[in-house]
Amino acid sequence: MFRFLGIGAQKAGTTWLYNQLASHPGIGFPGPAERVFRQLPLQPDQAAPGPKEQHFWNRWSADDNVALTTYLAQFADPLRAEGEITPAYALLAPDVIARIREAAPDLRLIYLLRNPVDRAWSAALMALQRAELALDEVDDDWFMRHFQSRGSRARGNYLAALQTWGRFFPPEQLQVELYESIMTEPRALLERVAHHIGVDPAPFRALPDSAVTARVFAGSGHPLPDRLRERLRTLYGADIKALEAYLQRPLPW
Repeated sequence: MFRFLGIGAQKAGTTWLYNQLASHPGIGFPGPAERVFRQLPLQPDQAAPGPKEQHFWNRWSADDNVALTTYLAQFADPLRAEGEITPAYALLAPDVIARIREAAPDLRLIYLLRNPVDRAWSAALMALQRAELALDEVDDDWFMRHFQSRGSRARGNYLAALQTWGRFFPPEQLQVELYESIMTEPRALLERVAHHIGVDPAPFRALPDSAVTARVFAGSGHPLPDRLRERLRTLYGADIKALEAYLQRPLPW
């Protein structure tokens, strides 16, 4: 049954979340088996999970009803909570989100947030790697251009995403979790997600600590220089305060 969508954020622990959820016998990720390194073992009677990211909604043409029917049909197991996690969904246009609500009005949403300063740095390092550039081949101006790019700013504007999704889904259907909780309370985070999507949290309690605390696809390990951190703090300071006001809770950033 189509039960949940993970909508982001990019570089905020969504691969870790996928690996944990995919180990739960009551949670399914339909589609072709995911060909990535997984750190968690499957249950003896559990099939290999489908892909974490399907990128359906951010590529779908609104008049393609056949594609929509095919997409929804894959979530057909009545005994499992099924879904996918595509970080790009955080930035979906309002008309697409409206169609998601129309297709699955009871859908549960999961949004992992990370300190936007650290998220921007991690994303920039990923862009550097994809460009086949070494750290010593670029200067601060290169990083600032990336930090200030429309894509990077949009992915770090969590408040805008929450407000857009909140126009179509009530607060109780959109669970916000923090990347930092993966480090400090991973099992509690998973139990909250289990309750949110309506599955038994017991399998998460049974996971060994080594599995729950595993870092999945860790970054390059290059620390963010203080000079760039200060510039990013200036860039995101007001955004963080506005987000705290919206969520009505302090954030450890």
